[in-house]
Amino acid sequence: MFDEAKSDPSLSKDAYEAHEARLRVALLKAQYSRLERADRALLVVVAGIDGAGKGATINLLNEWMDPRHIKTMAFGPPEADELERPPMWRYWNELPAKGRTGIVFGSWYVPLLREAARKKPRRRHVEAHVEAIRRFEAVLAAEGVQIIKLWFHLSAQAQADRTRRLLASPETAWQVTRADRKVHKKYHRLCDAGRLAIGLTDGAHAPWTIIPSADDRLRAVRSSEAVLAALRRRAAPRVVSGFAGPPPKPVRPARRLDDIDYQARIDKDDYESVLGLLQGRLAEAARSGAFRKRSLVLVFEGQDAAGKGGTIRRVTHALDARQYDINPISVPAPHELARPYLWRFWRRLPRQGRIAIFDRSWYGRVLVERVEGLARPAEWRRAYAEINDFEQQLAGHGAIVLKFWLAITPDVQLERFRERQQSPFKHFKITADDWRNRKKWREYAAAANDMLARTDSAQAPWHVVPSNDKRYARVQVLRHIVDALENSL
Repeated sequence: MFDEAKSDPSLSKDAYEAHEARLRVALLKAQYSRLERADRALLVVVAGIDGAGKGATINLLNEWMDPRHIKTMAFGPPEADELERPPMWRYWNELPAKGRTGIVFGSWYVPLLREAARKKPRRRHVEAHVEAIRRFEAVLAAEGVQIIKLWFHLSAQAQADRTRRLLASPETAWQVTRADRKVHKKYHRLCDAGRLAIGLTDGAHAPWTIIPSADDRLRAVRSSEAVLAALRRRAAPRVVSGFAGPPPKPVRPARRLDDIDYQARIDKDDYESVLGLLQGRLAEAARSGAFRKRSLVLVFEGQDAAGKGGTIRRVTHALDARQYDINPISVPAPHELARPYLWRFWRRLPRQGRIAIFDRSWYGRVLVERVEGLARPAEWRRAYAEINDFEQQLAGHGAIVLKFWLAITPDVQLERFRERQQSPFKHFKITADDWRNRKKWREYAAAANDMLARTDSAQAPWHVVPSNDKRYARVQVLRHIVDALENSL
């Protein structure tokens, strides 16, 4: 794999100058063409042997291209806000928009390479890192992010020579890091780690390219050619379909909307006393010391006029306003459409000790986007697995994830629609979209049933709550939240 780099090939000055003149023009032209099309983002992942000149090469790319449309991302050890969210959060957070180019240092490969470079790599850890990388890159590629990965390589002797040469001059010594100085002690283990990572994560939708890096001129040319080829590529590579996978193993029989007891009620007097007790327990749990190391993600879905807003207000009444965020999800904005579907939800994840409430959510892809034809069948069918993986990452990092479907019957919805039209305080809640969606009641019910069957899991369970009686629904939602918090803490 690294045979070419071991021979440390070089490029003459005259040949380099000829390549430079051609590549600078071609890169700019391809970059502007990509910006104009704005169909895909390009993500260039940088990895390789320390001291191979990765930083110098990326500086050169910024010089040869228009740096205003390049986002260079350098990730070091996770900071406090990053440690409080799943590991992939910080990479999702920085994704460039379609048409733009992102260059990534310190990427999601760092944990895998560190593990693989140990004297005795732990197999299960390696497999877990590889699986997380494969899923992450598959989601990005399927959602319009083109990925290329550059491994900068040079022989042990060339790396040592380059380090000594840079250290010899005060003008270049600053380029040598502590890691560069230590490469020779574990060079062969680093090579083995690179071979392992490349072999397990190379794919048509996220390919690796080896960059021979002993010669500065050849390194610059090969890197530029790899980026140019990616910019010029029009057709999106096929993403490995295996990502879709089976739905999570059911922990209980799938709930269907037809099986709900819509007659469930609670007496008004009982409601007031039970509501107060549950809100008190919620307040105590949310303010406890144990919750400071956890987070809570609440998802509210359901038919229009099912009472989501009123239920959310009864939940937040028990909370400190500084502790939660309510995220009303509607039609995505242009800057959100320019990035992968889940991007806007990743950005809203709570820190430890905080609560994120979603009034509508990432399930829009398999509900309204499916029914209204806003997403292609391949997109919404793939979304089940992407959503399950997303929620698994949240729960795996300590978030308590609860999802509620508030369900009402068509006659109750009609009654509430008419009430909203006549009320000066609620008429703004009824729109033409609400009436149009009502005509597709069966289609939405079928989509909801599929969603419940394919995304209900132990780590992120669905609670289907009859909401013909709003008081009953509010109490049930609070009870599920309180039980989950008390059991988890």
